[in-house]
Amino acid sequence: MSGIAGINQPGEKIAVKKMLERISYRGNAGRDIRENGNSTLGIVCAEAQTDSLVRMRQKNEVEDGADAGHFALVKASKDGMILKRDPLGVAPLYYGENEEGAICFASEVKALIGLCSEVKSVPPGCKSDGEQVESYFQLKNKELLTSDPEIVTKKLRQLLKRSIEKLITQGDMIGSWLSGGLDSSTLAALASPFVEKIYTFSAGLEGSPDLEYARQVAGFINSKHHEVLVEFSDLLEVLPEVIFHLESFDAHLVRSSIMNFLVAKRTSEYVDEVLSGEGGDELFAGYHYLKTLERKNLPGELIDITKRLHNTALQRVDRSASAHGIVAHVCFLDPEVVNYALRIPPELKLHNNVGKWVLREAMDGELPEAILNRKKVKFWKGTGLGEMMSDYANQTITDNDFKLEHKLKNGWTINSKEELMYYRIFEEYFGELEDLSWMGRTKVVASMH
Repeated sequence: MSGIAGINQPGEKIAVKKMLERISYRGNAGRDIRENGNSTLGIVCAEAQTDSLVRMRQKNEVEDGADAGHFALVKASKDGMILKRDPLGVAPLYYGENEEGAICFASEVKALIGLCSEVKSVPPGCKSDGEQVESYFQLKNKELLTSDPEIVTKKLRQLLKRSIEKLITQGDMIGSWLSGGLDSSTLAALASPFVEKIYTFSAGLEGSPDLEYARQVAGFINSKHHEVLVEFSDLLEVLPEVIFHLESFDAHLVRSSIMNFLVAKRTSEYVDEVLSGEGGDELFAGYHYLKTLERKNLPGELIDITKRLHNTALQRVDRSASAHGIVAHVCFLDPEVVNYALRIPPELKLHNNVGKWVLREAMDGELPEAILNRKKVKFWKGTGLGEMMSDYANQTITDNDFKLEHKLKNGWTINSKEELMYYRIFEEYFGELEDLSWMGRTKVVASMH
């Protein structure tokens, strides 16, 4: 994803250049800094987003825009700046005030630390002038479809295909992260006919379920498949880099990001754009705990967990991709797909106690039976990581150290020794920040996997 930064003051090219240097890895295909009468804007472009340079020069605005409905946009005018973020928060956008009271913004927090005493995140579906935040989109329940299940599954497949087809600009190749789960396999299978060559990428410890299932899918769709075989020592070695890019110490988020980071690195050696399956579990009821809810409460819970994606799973995707200068597309969160998914009755999402039933039906014949029937597993379990990080932290951090360190300056509580291990690394990079209001924390639900 591209990186954007700027200050609502003229004559700030040196400061904006420094901001961009801190996030320069987000774009290696172009860079520009522009001044107008009242502001200084800057951008570093990823290969797949170079049209943003033209837009900046013509319209005096900067955008990190992966595809329709997924963007962070800042427009400067004589009256100030307007910061706008896409409806679900796929693209990140942060802001704050410098010592002189001017609004500063950036794609990542590290570009603002030291410049702004307080950093805020532009909420999904909102725009702001740096002072007032205004909502322009709300994710909410919609009138449910009464169509025959066969019609619903056919329409869903069509919309997913369209969400992928819209991305294929070169027509020759694209990448797809492939865990061998239903969501990532769906996107890889549906993308395959649109390109001459599809590259798939999976990561895991030797013998892990994800590697085995991903091989099946890759063989089925005839992709150019690449595996990142990982040992536990590799994970410990890359952990500081992951936390630096992720800008989080949330245990669930960090744990699920390590493999994603490594697979993104391999991806960048072959393609500039990659498909990622985020959103499938949230829109179509993939988590086990959802089966315990009363059916009438399911739509509301799905909306709640979809709203939380922006600073958890979507942050993982953005930072893993951006760290290596590539663009990740989350096709399940295409506006048309989301709009249709919210109208699908809950009994088609959870049918006969089978989660994501409607998606499985939609992909019948497009994927091997073993993939269609594969049960949801936690991201880190499928890769073979399991509780290794937690066990390692429990062995290396004493009870006394945890007792002394588990309360942070801002009042937050570190939840486990694993999280403390991550926080220590985070603090080395970013210091002991009193303001962490911009950071997301995973919603912990019993049996949420």
